[in-house]
Amino acid sequence: MREFTPLEISSGLVLPPRRRAPKLPELDPRTTPRAEFERAILPALSHSPCLVSFSGGRDSSAVLATAAHVARREGLPLPVPITHRFPSAEDTQESEWQEQVIHHLGLDDWIRIDAAGDLDCVGPVATETLRRHGLLWPCNAYFHAPIFEAAAGGAVLTGVGGDEAFSPSSWAQALAVLRLRARPGPRNLLQVAFALSPQIVKRTLIRRWLPEVCPWLKPAARAQIEAFVAAEAASEPLRWRRRYRELADSGYLEVSLGSLGVLAADKGVALMHPFHDARFLAALAALPRRQRPQSRTEAMRMLVGDLLPEPVLSRSTKARFDDVFWTEHARALVAEWQGEGIDEELVDIDRLRAEWASPRPEAHTFTLLQSVWLTRARAAGRLPEAATPTPAAG
Repeated sequence: MREFTPLEISSGLVLPPRRRAPKLPELDPRTTPRAEFERAILPALSHSPCLVSFSGGRDSSAVLATAAHVARREGLPLPVPITHRFPSAEDTQESEWQEQVIHHLGLDDWIRIDAAGDLDCVGPVATETLRRHGLLWPCNAYFHAPIFEAAAGGAVLTGVGGDEAFSPSSWAQALAVLRLRARPGPRNLLQVAFALSPQIVKRTLIRRWLPEVCPWLKPAARAQIEAFVAAEAASEPLRWRRRYRELADSGYLEVSLGSLGVLAADKGVALMHPFHDARFLAALAALPRRQRPQSRTEAMRMLVGDLLPEPVLSRSTKARFDDVFWTEHARALVAEWQGEGIDEELVDIDRLRAEWASPRPEAHTFTLLQSVWLTRARAAGRLPEAATPTPAAG
């Protein structure tokens, strides 16, 4: 597993170095994103059980719908959706969307886990993961641990990577003007000029426009994070195909999927993320310009428009889970905290304490609270030798 630097732990962000984007696989010109999406899903269906991590959002719905379609076509057992439910957390409520999808797909089996406070960032599931593996990123990777337990010896399909594959480019409006799809008014012309500016100009301006980033960090540490965020935003590719080449080798997705892979391996689970399949991304990259979706809704219609109802394809809402990850377990630990487990050269303790005292703390601080838990557990002798309380600089 990758070791995290003190700045990554303190900011809650991974800061992978930029790499040269690899070539995407060469595909038969006749293939389509849908065909490659199905191909990425098919191997999972040969496992028993084959579970789909299903929230009711568009990405997990697309994976579930395609898996059910392929299973019926190939005469294989149907996949089983598995869903966390949190009755007391309003922002997570997706029951109506979930039930609409399940009913539309004609699925009888559906595993629902009533998690309550168990998935707090320092709750029972999280701390068992911390004991076994130390810090993982994202800090809520343990969210899938109960799903992998239910799928032990089988396979799990996720919708991870859907946001990245289908989110519109930051330069979309500028490109629309350049291709004569949008009127070149003064504001649009400024967007075009900015999109075509040298990297150094983009980085400088984006950094000026950034709101305060990670306010619990000390100024020098915050400046490093701001520089990284600005550089990442400025380097977003203008070209469609280049974008998918870089996505296929995304550093932060590599870390995220690696964390899930470690947890899946604990239960002997074959883990697959069809939205991040290299051949699927290659098929998207190869789309002729006139066929490229211009929005998330267009992308969903292109991929699974025949499998899901229109309201699901075009929905704009999305569940939030921050309240699930910060419950009585986190608040109790904060109440006992005396400053341990924090790098004081990077973190302003007073500002962090104020953040943790707020009604809804910033989720990027949750990794720091896990570092506190690990430090306390190590001091109390409650960690196995394999656990790594605070990964060293990498």
